[in-house]
Amino acid sequence: MLGEYRITGRRASDIAASVETGVGSGALPPGTLLPPMRELAAVLGVNPNTVAAAYRTLRERGVIETDGRRGSRVRGRPATAPRDELRLPALPPGTRDVASGNPDVRLLPPLDAALAAAAARHAQQPTLYGHDPVAPELARSARAGLDADGVPDGPVAVTSGALDGIERVLNAHLRPGDAVALEDPGWGSVLDLVAALGLRVEPVAVDDDGPSAAGVGQALQRGARALVVTSRAQNPTGAAVSARRAQELRALLGGHPEVLVIDDDHGHGIVDVPLHPLGGVTRHWALVRSTAKAYGPDLRLAVLTGDDVTLDRVRGRQRLGPGWVSRVLQYAVADLWSSGLVDPAAVARSYGERRDALVAALAERGVRAHGRSGMNVWVPVADEVGVATRMLAAGWAVAPGRRFRVQSGPGVRVTVSGLDAAEVASLAEALAAAVRPAPAGRFD
Repeated sequence: MLGEYRITGRRASDIAASVETGVGSGALPPGTLLPPMRELAAVLGVNPNTVAAAYRTLRERGVIETDGRRGSRVRGRPATAPRDELRLPALPPGTRDVASGNPDVRLLPPLDAALAAAAARHAQQPTLYGHDPVAPELARSARAGLDADGVPDGPVAVTSGALDGIERVLNAHLRPGDAVALEDPGWGSVLDLVAALGLRVEPVAVDDDGPSAAGVGQALQRGARALVVTSRAQNPTGAAVSARRAQELRALLGGHPEVLVIDDDHGHGIVDVPLHPLGGVTRHWALVRSTAKAYGPDLRLAVLTGDDVTLDRVRGRQRLGPGWVSRVLQYAVADLWSSGLVDPAAVARSYGERRDALVAALAERGVRAHGRSGMNVWVPVADEVGVATRMLAAGWAVAPGRRFRVQSGPGVRVTVSGLDAAEVASLAEALAAAVRPAPAGRFD
């Protein structure tokens, strides 16, 4: 059950820490069955209630999961497990990386001029304690862009990227044990975040037009208190919420006014499909818009808007932690937005040409693939580990779908941002040789 590892401790906090240490060190790998509470209590010489409290803490921290009589196991994606899914292991020489999910560096703007101007401005007028946490020009520019995209009116906050914004909004309304409806397959970092917050995932099936209305309805019936939707450039499938799907979801959410709705528009600046936000139907909502894909992942900034109560809670808690996101970064982003250094239409066209070419080349070879927007293509497969292994042998590194799935069927994600047009045919040929066609349907 536990191998050589021994859980120790006499207090609930110490027992929980001992299990977390085992998970973090790899001594208790994902799937490890933990001892029944009474059995462990007898070994440690403590009351069973103490072990029950420790297991409850571990569940809330996203370390273990409990399935009735089947007992408690280390989660398949434990929040404390050491892993860096954005960094690939050392690849054999000559291997092409289409797995890491990074934007095309050739499409990123130079940041030196914007950062220099921002630093010069900050030197003239330093940001001090008590100043407005959001630079006025950034707020004005952000709000104008949100208005143009039909996002409901609301105050603007700034967070350190999309994931930071999503976490702050979830924390503003939910407590451990609450259920969150998430796209499946979906962004692995959000799946991990929800588990780390002690929340429960209610998976929702996805197709090219976004999360299915039926899947969202079922999740709401099962008690989901929040819904997170990727508006465009969905990771890993490339889905984008269509006007019709948005209408269906808004009608559905209208019957659940207490559900928190979060739109993740991380694809802003790299897509050519319109935004169809869901915010404003329910009492509490938020939309987060990241700069990472259009301007580079190291520019850790996202703008956040939403209803007054949600934004007040987010900004209040932010003041007690980091306080604010650096005004230097805010000035730089405002300058980049006004400078026109990034042409969203040109960037979207570049990603779209490579993405569409790959999907078409795979179709010609009898392989079904999806990629409506953004920089990723999702290929349903029968055996994602086998496909990834065969692709690596053929000189290509693809991302196995297990990083992005809960209940949906296996697949592999291919990021087109590093591809040249001349490489599309050879990549499609290698994938066709590695993939056994999956049955038709959604991403499940």
